[in-house]
Amino acid sequence: MLAKFFGLEQLGTTVRTEVLAGITTFLTMAYIIIVNPDILSVAGMDKGAVFVATCLAAASASLIMGLYANYPIALAPGMGLNAYFSFVVVKTLGYPWEVALGAVFLSGVICVVLSALPVRRWIIDSIPRSQKMAISAGIGFFLGLIALKSAGIVVAHPATLVTSGDLSAWPSLLAAGGFLLMIALDYRKIPGAIIVGVLAVAASGMILGLSPAPSGIVDAPPSLEPTFLQLDLSKALELGLIAIVFTFVMVDLFDTAGTLVGVTHRAGLLDKNGNLPRLKRALIADSSATVIGALLGTSSTTSYIESAAGVKAGGRSGLTACVVGVLFLLALVFAPIATAIPSYATAPAILFVACMMGGALADLDWDDATEYAPAMVTALAMPFTFSIATGLGLGFITYALVKVLSGRARDASASVWVIAGLFLVKFAVG
Repeated sequence: MLAKFFGLEQLGTTVRTEVLAGITTFLTMAYIIIVNPDILSVAGMDKGAVFVATCLAAASASLIMGLYANYPIALAPGMGLNAYFSFVVVKTLGYPWEVALGAVFLSGVICVVLSALPVRRWIIDSIPRSQKMAISAGIGFFLGLIALKSAGIVVAHPATLVTSGDLSAWPSLLAAGGFLLMIALDYRKIPGAIIVGVLAVAASGMILGLSPAPSGIVDAPPSLEPTFLQLDLSKALELGLIAIVFTFVMVDLFDTAGTLVGVTHRAGLLDKNGNLPRLKRALIADSSATVIGALLGTSSTTSYIESAAGVKAGGRSGLTACVVGVLFLLALVFAPIATAIPSYATAPAILFVACMMGGALADLDWDDATEYAPAMVTALAMPFTFSIATGLGLGFITYALVKVLSGRARDASASVWVIAGLFLVKFAVG
């Protein structure tokens, strides 16, 4: 029945292979059930409730992708946007997390509408590749700064803005050791390198008395009530939040596009023209995941590039994604461990993800200054302004103006000018 429903024979795979691929993908992205509650708790959200929301959002989204779009792509709350949610929208701009959740919900609804129409594909295709790469790398740099701060390796300084912290402190040393362990395990192709590193650092910290041990290993899941349906849509519709909603939409658009194309290309699922069959279904599945996640109580849910690990293990169908969804449901009983993990233990995981995202800069055309220079403005402005939105705006404005001054105005598509114009207005009015 499974083979027939998912078309396993046509895809050249088996149920056993798909199950093993699903387990592999889950192990590579399981860190999110620990990292996401830690990041969103900075915004004042209940850590236990966010843990449940993370598992449920990842499970439902992966099942939708598997059953509706039949792709081996798993989903979960995205890294980068969760940091933007907590550190920028809530902590810096001062919006309550309920309003931020409302903005996430609206961005998901907009993406669903754009996915149902040809608009989303047009937007994705018309944005310069260099800016897509820059957005991925910039978010990586942004995450890297947050990771170093969480580990105590980087601290604030009144004269130089940032400086080194106490590098001899145990939290910093453990975080550094965890990061090195993750790199070594990943190089050796060991599934679950990130989650193993997080647990190793957390256990070491507990042994040293730096943080308390969990009350147990398994238990009934915490209550979802503190975050379930707590989004504030009325205030999220205010004019001042347009830029925030826009940022959620733009980052989700490009992040999803890159993941879908990258993973399906590795799986050999693109057609002879290099296009993705059932793209509309995949985009709708991804967009609806953000809507569901916001209702449950978590930041934007998106497709995970870690799905490539499952593809490498032989995953070719939606059954792989469904296996991931089931495993996220089973993970609900491990709440005592997830909620006891300290920030210095999740810091190396965030830094490792940041390093992977930074690799996008390798795809820039380094022989064309009108491409790589605006891209670097985008990538560098995100961490140094501590805002993904500001980085996006400065990058698009630079790209459009550079192309005009270089006599290559036609290189900038209509969508680039629209985005650049919107950000110019935003920066002008403050």
